[in-house]
Amino acid sequence: MATAEVRAATPVRTAPRGSLWDRIRPKLLPLFTILAIVYLMIPIAVMIVFSFNSPVGKFNYEWHEFSLDGWLHPFDWPGLPESVTTSFEVAVLSTIFATTLGTMIGLAQTRYSFRGRSALNALIFLPMATPEIVLGASMLTLFVATALPPLDGKVPTLYPTGFTTILIAHILFNISFVVVTVKARMAGLDRNLEEAAMDLGATELVTFWKVTFPLILPGIMAAALLAFSLSIDDFVITNFVSGTTNTFPIWIYGVIRNALPVQINVIGSMIFIGAVALVGLSSWRSGRAARIR
Repeated sequence: MATAEVRAATPVRTAPRGSLWDRIRPKLLPLFTILAIVYLMIPIAVMIVFSFNSPVGKFNYEWHEFSLDGWLHPFDWPGLPESVTTSFEVAVLSTIFATTLGTMIGLAQTRYSFRGRSALNALIFLPMATPEIVLGASMLTLFVATALPPLDGKVPTLYPTGFTTILIAHILFNISFVVVTVKARMAGLDRNLEEAAMDLGATELVTFWKVTFPLILPGIMAAALLAFSLSIDDFVITNFVSGTTNTFPIWIYGVIRNALPVQINVIGSMIFIGAVALVGLSSWRSGRAARIR
């Protein structure tokens, strides 16, 4: 009984509470992440909101009233359908070529040792490190200097630039981003899986299609989405090598001097929603594949 009374009289010591900084510090990273996402989403939110605006006049600068007219007639502006079509054609073709070439280069750099490997690795990063305005001016010089002279010997009145030169330029700067993305995926690939397949009798080609390719497919898809995004919104390099061909960014640059139609916001919102849908679908398929395994 006395022992119990002594225990009851003894004050219970509680663990000392941490300082204010110790309690706040774990919450700083989530808070910073939320603020960064909000900061990045503000321009996109404004773009989407103003796509439902019915502006007074030709400039969609101030909110007037809610309207679905822009979404019902998204291409109702001279030159807009052609420029959007050109941008999508260039983006799709450059994505296919850049993803194919970049994937092969990434596989070669991570799987094989060859002479000039370090030099190739440095060359891959040059388009990423070079300012776009310098790259665009250099490519324009290249295209003009290598153009075939006219048969009659006269000086051409227009630069030999257009759809083809835009496509070549986009493939050039997209390859670097594809290589970096694929190499990052290959770095986390378990080499033992490929060796096990070859030990069981699979050839190198069968091993690639049955083991390697499915494992790096998420990285290839991510690289393709990145290449498509970079291509469809590029302005600086395209402005140098486009000639008289208009892509969507160049069309906006030309029309914005006299008007800012609501259709620009609508097309931009469509592209953003489509990109988010593709990323969401890719993430869902990757998560579903991981759960099945």
